[in-house]
Amino acid sequence: MRASLRHRSGGTPVKHAFAGHGASRGLALGRARVRLPHVLEIGEQHVPAAKVEAEAARLQAALEAARAEMRALREKLQGALSKEAVEFIDLHALLLDDPDLVNALDTLIRQERYSASYALRVQRDRLAAVFEQMDDPYLKSRLDDLDHIIGRINAHLHRRDALPRGTAGEVLVCDNVAPSELAQLQAQGVVAVVSAGGSPLSHSAILARSLHLPLVVGAAEALAHTNDGDVVMVDGETGEVVVDPDAADLRRYHQREQQDARERRDLERLRSKPTRTRDGIDIALYANAESREDVARAHTLGAAGVGLFRTEFLFLQRNELPDEDEQFQVYRDAVLGMSGRPVTFRTLDLGADKADRTGLALENEDNPALGVRGVRLSLLYDRVFDTQLRAIIRAAAYGPVRVLVPMVSCREEVLLVRRRLHRAVAVVRRRGVAVEAPPLGAMIEVPAAAIGVYGLVDAVDFMSIGTNDLVQYLLAVDRNNDALGDLYSPLHPGVLRLLAHVIGAGEQSDTPVAVCGEMASDPRLAPLLLALGLREFSLHPSGLLELRRTIRECRHQDLRGRANKLLQARDRNAIERWLAAVD
Repeated sequence: MRASLRHRSGGTPVKHAFAGHGASRGLALGRARVRLPHVLEIGEQHVPAAKVEAEAARLQAALEAARAEMRALREKLQGALSKEAVEFIDLHALLLDDPDLVNALDTLIRQERYSASYALRVQRDRLAAVFEQMDDPYLKSRLDDLDHIIGRINAHLHRRDALPRGTAGEVLVCDNVAPSELAQLQAQGVVAVVSAGGSPLSHSAILARSLHLPLVVGAAEALAHTNDGDVVMVDGETGEVVVDPDAADLRRYHQREQQDARERRDLERLRSKPTRTRDGIDIALYANAESREDVARAHTLGAAGVGLFRTEFLFLQRNELPDEDEQFQVYRDAVLGMSGRPVTFRTLDLGADKADRTGLALENEDNPALGVRGVRLSLLYDRVFDTQLRAIIRAAAYGPVRVLVPMVSCREEVLLVRRRLHRAVAVVRRRGVAVEAPPLGAMIEVPAAAIGVYGLVDAVDFMSIGTNDLVQYLLAVDRNNDALGDLYSPLHPGVLRLLAHVIGAGEQSDTPVAVCGEMASDPRLAPLLLALGLREFSLHPSGLLELRRTIRECRHQDLRGRANKLLQARDRNAIERWLAAVD
């Protein structure tokens, strides 16, 4: 039944509770803003021959307005966005320039004399049919991106806002939400999001957690039974969505509000505290960053350094490659911002899944997740790579720097990079800058590199385990595919045994090992990683204090003593029981 039928005589609201999956913690109360699934319900429309040029011009104006919207969003929110949001904004911007979309729309208007709106529907349906026939789940999932772009263009055609305006204090209830719009929604005042689709491990969920925006996914019943204006209470931890909450629910909400406020005050007191377990073991918390704002926040929150500085944002959304001086200034500012604490620059991590406008990344790869990306792309374009290495090395004159290479799969790649690194050092020295070769590390995110880690440890100075990609590759599960959401989990016995293998290799060879990605940023998993021997975490600055609090409550020796039982677990349930038994 619809929400409008949920009332007793006299108009008294009747409470209804719906279960979803908590994806980003937090409790929110607001009025519902329902956004139904994007469908272009447009019948066949033609325009007179005399108006074809005007209709084509109207479409071009809508396309340019959508492009300008994406550019403005990226520029405005760069400092606040995590990697995932930037990637999706850039992907949507690239789709707006895709000839398969733009040229086909123009042809439909000029040759078939379709209205711009009907041309949008026809071409959307054509491209959707192609996506649906694809076997690759990653490429098939790009249909959602196409629909978001079509929605933006159509909104500008009819001078409507693609995203709701005046949403302060509202809960968005929708079919799905793109990472590229989450920060914008929060800026407009949306207090929580409830979606029928999605996964707690999707890019949208990762960004929502970075923004501290409560998110519940998989709540199809809530979408079906909620109307605009209904009062909605959202629990982003349990996944509960309550429509028309009663007095008991409201008391619970206010109690949680007070509890959350106390927790925030307690966390603030940890800014200057050491990250040390109850039995005196120091743990290093590094921050992930991509901007000066991220670096400044990491410094303020007492991060041990920057464990992963994403350099690819300099290469995206532009028509020319950044030169050495431009890169150097960004890298130097990051080093100065950490005031003597090390900054780890991950070299260019581009690929067809986040291609740039310069044409550097290859387009139209059959399987971009397994294509020319990361270190493979850098070694393919040696001049671009050498330029980046020189810029990083010049920045090393201002403070401690490390170089981290993504997507490493074999020892040979590391040796090639080290030779290029030493060659770049020699060039910078000849310019009169006194620098030494910075430590070189490898991202362990390819299963082959993790399994063969003993062949890598003597070729690197440190390692960083990229758990997001490692879990995805190891389990052969796309974490953005809703149909496979239950299969994608870091709490898989094979994942934990592989992590223990890599961490153990680092321990035996005295090679520092960090973990980055969602596993590092989830404080609930910290006891598990400590039990496996991890001493270094790298995560978004927003999660530093909460993770520090969790670690300070752990007893390292006790956790290490329980590692064998953890590694003997046969399934996810056994691992979750192990976590539940941690004091």
